[in-house]
Amino acid sequence: MVEPLQVDSIAQSIQLAVAPVFLLTGIGSMLNVLATRLGRITDRARKIEGDISGYPSERRRMAIAELAILDRRMAASHWAIALCTCSALLVCIVVAVLFVGELVPMRGTAAVPVLFIAAMTLLIAGLMLFLFEVQVALRSVRIRAAFFVDGEDLK
Repeated sequence: MVEPLQVDSIAQSIQLAVAPVFLLTGIGSMLNVLATRLGRITDRARKIEGDISGYPSERRRMAIAELAILDRRMAASHWAIALCTCSALLVCIVVAVLFVGELVPMRGTAAVPVLFIAAMTLLIAGLMLFLFEVQVALRSVRIRAAFFVDGEDLK
């Protein structure tokens, strides 16, 4: 028969292990946003690459410049996804260590705060790269708006 103290201890372990799951949900949502943005950037780059041979020289120059910007955005999005994914993996490890550590006495529980701090650091870095990607996108839109001449654009 399971002692009441053991049941309380297991219940507390589950509470400790489940709390970071909400963090995982947030990271998952962030990864969804990043993956969607990366997909849109890739689609735009493929469209430009497919059409670039038919552009006049001035438009071709602008398209090449836009491809360079899209390349920077893709790189930032890729690294943001990688960092956020690594953060999520570390949170999963923290959950597993917390839960297993409650069931089986083990050494190395001092690693839990280190893993959590590393997870938060990676998440912060991923979010900063996301912010960088958004800034690059906004700057490119402002630059394109400067090409409007008397209400006409250079197509």
